[in-house]
Amino acid sequence: MAVGLFPSLAEAASGYSTANVNMRSGPSTRYPAVTVIPAGASVEIHGCLAEVPWCDVSFRYGRGWVAGRYLQTIYRERRVYLAPEYYRPLGIPTVTFDVDTYWTRNYRSRDFYRERDYWREWRGGWRDDRPLPPRPRWEPDRPRWEADRPRWEQDRPRREPDRQNWERDRQQNWERDRENRERDRMNRERDRENRELDQRNRDLDRQNRERDRQNFERDNRQREWDNHQRDRDQRGGDQRERDYRGEREMRDRDRQNWEGNPERDGAERARIRRPENGACMPGDPACAR
Repeated sequence: MAVGLFPSLAEAASGYSTANVNMRSGPSTRYPAVTVIPAGASVEIHGCLAEVPWCDVSFRYGRGWVAGRYLQTIYRERRVYLAPEYYRPLGIPTVTFDVDTYWTRNYRSRDFYRERDYWREWRGGWRDDRPLPPRPRWEPDRPRWEADRPRWEQDRPRREPDRQNWERDRQQNWERDRENRERDRMNRERDRENRELDQRNRDLDRQNRERDRQNFERDNRQREWDNHQRDRDQRGGDQRERDYRGEREMRDRDRQNWEGNPERDGAERARIRRPENGACMPGDPACAR
């Protein structure tokens, strides 16, 4: 029997997934996965197994099996995990599973549908603790291979030139690759020497810049000292020049004062030239008194 339902409980119940869970093609984690049901997605529950909590559900036009611990449904206005004690109160039928019937009805277009014999031999597919049977192995068709051997032997002379050409091409390619590798090695050596030369040049430039900086600072200090000395000497020369000019201006002023008062000058000269006996000289204005 593929899927058994109670006659009075044929309608599907609504449920929700509690996590991102695989919907599988049978009631076990060893069956191939059909799709992934995201957390919180709504599913339709068509029935559950009586022995283990695996349920037959529909999701987005697909059908498969999901473990009951990842399903919830509404019971008395609250969400509960789908356990066997809720099957009858929620109207969820108890079903059985058969690979041929279930897969023929739902998975004819799937790749794993061709492995029905492999999964049919696994009795009690819902038992996760039972080992899987070995998969069928492909055996080569030896009689056909033996029949093709004479033709392969006949084609060997025709393939021999191809093999020789392949050997020649391989040797030429190897030589060319060796030359390319040698050229690449020489290029790497030259690049390394150029990098070392560039590094030495950078070090030399750095030393030159450092020496130029020291010379510039020394020249600046010397120039500042020379300017300071020149300014000090210039201030001393200016003071002497001012003193000399002041003395010369005083002499010029005295001379101008002397020349600007002729009466005083004449009286002074007459006093100087007046004889000691008090006699006046002719033309002396002082004698008029």
